[in-house]
Amino acid sequence: MLLSKGMILPRAFYQRDVLTAARELLGKVLVHVSAEGVTAGWIVETEAYRGPEDRAAHSYDGRRTARNEVMYGEKGHAYVYFIYGMYYCINITAGDAAGKPEAVLIRALEPLEGEEIMASRRKAVDGKKVSLTNGPGKLCMAMGITKKQNKLDVTYPPLYIKDEPVICSKEVVDTTRIGIDYAEKWKDKLWRFYIKGNKFISVE
Repeated sequence: MLLSKGMILPRAFYQRDVLTAARELLGKVLVHVSAEGVTAGWIVETEAYRGPEDRAAHSYDGRRTARNEVMYGEKGHAYVYFIYGMYYCINITAGDAAGKPEAVLIRALEPLEGEEIMASRRKAVDGKKVSLTNGPGKLCMAMGITKKQNKLDVTYPPLYIKDEPVICSKEVVDTTRIGIDYAEKWKDKLWRFYIKGNKFISVE
C-alpha cells in the first residue's frame, strides 16, 4: 500500500479532546503492514475512556501500571492489552492534556484490504465477511495485532491510521459503552460511537 504525504493521521489529530478523537476516528482506516501482508479496515465503532475520573478507564484514580504505562505518554500510540485470557484489544492514546492517561478503544472495523489474511487468522469457517472484525478481540486477531504492537506510534507504519473524510454527525450514533456495569454513573456516559446502519458494528 503506497502512501502519499498527508495520508496518515498526524499526531495533532490525537492531541484533542478524547471524545472528539473517538467520534472523528469513525470512517478512518486502520492499517497493519506485516510479514503476511497488508490488512486494513474502515473504523466503524469506537469508545472513549476519559482517564483518572472515568471509573471505566484502566487509569481510573490515577492507576499506573506496566500494562497501562503507554497511556501516560505521547498521544497517538497503540495501547494493546489482553482480556479474558484470550483476546487482545487495541486503543489509541488521545486527549488534549499532556500526561493525562486517556484513550480510544477501536471496537469494530469494516474490512477493506487483506480479507483472505484476516479469514486465515480468524480461522473463519462461516465464510461471512461481517464476522471477521465486528468486535475488539475479533479485529485484533484479524489484523494480526498483539502485545508486539503495544506502544507503537500510529503516525508511522507498520501500524497506522489513514485519513478519510469526516463522517457527518447525523450518521453517527452516540450511546453507552459496553461491558462496564461496574463503573457506576460512568456506565451511563454516551461515549460509544458508531456509524448508523453499518452492519459491521459489534452490537446494536
